[in-house]
Amino acid sequence: MRIVSYRRDDGLVRTGLIEGDAVRDADGPVWDPVPRDIAGLLDTLPLCAPVPSPGKVVCVGRNYAEHAGETGSAVPTEPQLFAKWANAVVGDGHDVVRHPITQALDYEAELVAVIGTTACRIPESRALDHVLGYTCGNDISARDLQFGDTQWTRGKALDSFAPMGPWIVSAEEIPDPQTLGIRCLVNGETRQDDTTAHMVFSVARIVEFVTQAITLSPGDVIYTGTPPGVGHGRRPPQYLRVGDVMRVEIDRIGAIENRVVAP
Repeated sequence: MRIVSYRRDDGLVRTGLIEGDAVRDADGPVWDPVPRDIAGLLDTLPLCAPVPSPGKVVCVGRNYAEHAGETGSAVPTEPQLFAKWANAVVGDGHDVVRHPITQALDYEAELVAVIGTTACRIPESRALDHVLGYTCGNDISARDLQFGDTQWTRGKALDSFAPMGPWIVSAEEIPDPQTLGIRCLVNGETRQDDTTAHMVFSVARIVEFVTQAITLSPGDVIYTGTPPGVGHGRRPPQYLRVGDVMRVEIDRIGAIENRVVAP
C-alpha cells in the first residue's frame, strides 16, 4: 500500500491511497485512472510531503560506520539523537533553500520511518509493530552551522531542510527495513550508494531507544541516518550550489528530487 498526501484545488491537503490505476481518498476516487507508470504520478498529482506537518521529526546521527569515519567521528555506542521541526518538511519536487547564513550546504540520503501507533517504552522485539511505513528522506545540513554551534539543531532544522516522499510504503510491504539499497545522486552523479543493512542501529533498535525517553505518536517520523558519500566527507569538501538537483532513491520505496535555490 502507498499512502500519499496531495493539495486540492482549494488549497486543503488530503491523504489518499494509490490503488492500482487510481488514487482514492475517503470520498472516493481522486484521479482514476492515473498513469500505469507509478513514476508518472509525480507529473500528475500535486503531491506534498506524505506527512506534511509531523509532530516530531527525530533524527539519528552517525548511524553508518563509514559515514562516522568520513566526518572524523567515532562510531557511537548508542543512537545519537537530534531534532528537526515541521518548518523543515517539504515534499518531492519542492525546493531546498540555500539560506544566506550557510556556505556549506550538504545532502544526506536517509530511510525515514513513519510511526503509526503510539509507542512508549517499547522493546526492540515489538518496535516495528508501531511503524506505519517508510519513505525517502534527505537530511539537509548546513555543516558550518552544525559544527560551529555547540549542538546540531540550528544547522539541521532550517526551513526546507527535511525533504521526504514521494509516498509512504506500508510496513507490511517492507517487513525487514534493513534490506534496502539507498542512494543519493547530485546532478545525475551518484554520491551515496549503500544498503540499510549497514546501519549501526536498526530501525527497531532506534524505536526502542527513542521510546525509553520520548513517547512517539502517530505521524511522527524518524530519519534513520545516512551512509557515506556526503559532500562534507569529500576531499576537498563538495558542498551544494544553487541549481543543483538532489535525487534520493531507496529500493522498494521510490525516489524524491529537490532543487537547491537561492532565498
